[in-house]
Amino acid sequence: MNQIITPYEKYQSLGPESLTDVELLSILIRNGTSKKDALAIADELLGKYDRDGRIIGLFNLTADELMEYEGIGRVKAMCIGSLFELSKRISKQKKQEALSLSSPSSIADYYMEQLRHLMQETTYLLILDVKCNILKEIKMTSGTINSSLVSVRDIFVYALLYKASGIVLLHNHPSGDSTPSRSDISLTAKLKEASEFMDIPLIDHIIIGDMNYFSFKSKGYI
Repeated sequence: MNQIITPYEKYQSLGPESLTDVELLSILIRNGTSKKDALAIADELLGKYDRDGRIIGLFNLTADELMEYEGIGRVKAMCIGSLFELSKRISKQKKQEALSLSSPSSIADYYMEQLRHLMQETTYLLILDVKCNILKEIKMTSGTINSSLVSVRDIFVYALLYKASGIVLLHNHPSGDSTPSRSDISLTAKLKEASEFMDIPLIDHIIIGDMNYFSFKSKGYI
């Protein structure tokens, strides 16, 4: 009879890279119930939220949503959520040193993991100093699943408040397609006009999709 090797034993003998997604998640879940073990619970979670072999579907689950699964209480839900948050921060921190605010691809790469998983359209304003360093990152809006209302007036209120030498606007498209909408193009035109009047340059407006982005600067809108 073949001996069953647990994820813990596999981890210890072969390292974490040898474990499947289900096995890694089961280690976080730790204990199951009288009806399901940790592996079964992990398999059920991934089966529902895995997207095309990727586990990013789990990233946006709240603690309450995780607790809907038998065997996952608040502490386990918080542990899983904490891991996902740490992974986002690690990814962002690793890219921070290479961040160039004058390069659309660098900005998009830096914010990709933070924004591409979001289920709602969310807008961030970057306040830049004279050397193009980030003085302040401001979350402007978090809208419905496919729209987010942004006020040009509010953007420049913040720009003046923090004495910006330049600004960058970013938002995501939950659909994964970074192609700008008519409202995106209209907003960018208004921002460009206002930035020229206020003498605070609009460096770029970048839309983040799922592993793709659109830069208004690169496409000649700015």
